[in-house]
Amino acid sequence: MEPRPEMAGNLLKTSSLSVRTKLLHQTGLSLYNTSHGFHEEDLKKKLQQFPGGSVDLQKEDSGIGILTLNNPSKMNAFSGVMMLQLLEKVIELENWTEGKGLIVRGAKNTFSSGSDLNAVKALATPEDGMALCMFMQNTLTRLMRLPLISVALIQGRALGGGAEVTTACDFRLMTADGEIRFVHREMGIVPSWGGGTRLVELLGARQALKVLSGALPLDAARALSLGMVEEVLRASDEASCLQEARAWLGQFTQGPPQVIRALKRSVSSSRELCLEEALQMEKELVGTVWGGPANREAIARKGKFNK
Repeated sequence: MEPRPEMAGNLLKTSSLSVRTKLLHQTGLSLYNTSHGFHEEDLKKKLQQFPGGSVDLQKEDSGIGILTLNNPSKMNAFSGVMMLQLLEKVIELENWTEGKGLIVRGAKNTFSSGSDLNAVKALATPEDGMALCMFMQNTLTRLMRLPLISVALIQGRALGGGAEVTTACDFRLMTADGEIRFVHREMGIVPSWGGGTRLVELLGARQALKVLSGALPLDAARALSLGMVEEVLRASDEASCLQEARAWLGQFTQGPPQVIRALKRSVSSSRELCLEEALQMEKELVGTVWGGPANREAIARKGKFNK
């Protein structure tokens, strides 16, 4: 049966993306808003009352960003101000069109011990806990959806909320003396920054339940065997670890930003959308790179080799 001309014409047209697919890749999208009872500005005012430390961002000419959790006197625990700054840095990265990769690390040879207890004690009501949960889930979901290939560089300990942050990255690298531990059970709570959900995706339900309910300390060997981390680094000092992480990430970020970013978006779509929506998104991404400069240059190079 020959396809009707109008059918063939329709196949060549770019069909509209579903609302859900558009929202997934819309810069600045949050999971929660006032319709969920989340009043972001009210929470921000509360978080501003708890200063200390900083979240620093260095954007390198190579297209690699270095995001540093910097509060070493408290094992890089997140103060209220740091939580606000993390969102600010994620928004900056959302708008960094030349970016290709991101390394998330902690200052002074440790990753992060989670939330600063001063803020936790002051935000003690269930309502405050829910608001903080929605704020950090928003932030870390946006971090996860960045069109940058991300890796958590885990030196020292990543505890509680710090462990949750590592799961928002695409990959994890760890030093030989590092440790990841979801200590939430011992604090009488459950993961609240999206880390429990992401841990199931990483490890599967059975292993995730063991890790969470046992508050199991994952040293480098155990984390590697579970598939929690990609590699155990040879280096141990801060500068050498960062250089090793750059080199590891560099093998996945070679090429033009538009190609690397499209690849990351394609994988993000496959993870979060149903099959039909993910295929549609892949088609849209093809339109952004097919026949582009990198594609034309690659074809020209191959043509020379085939002569």
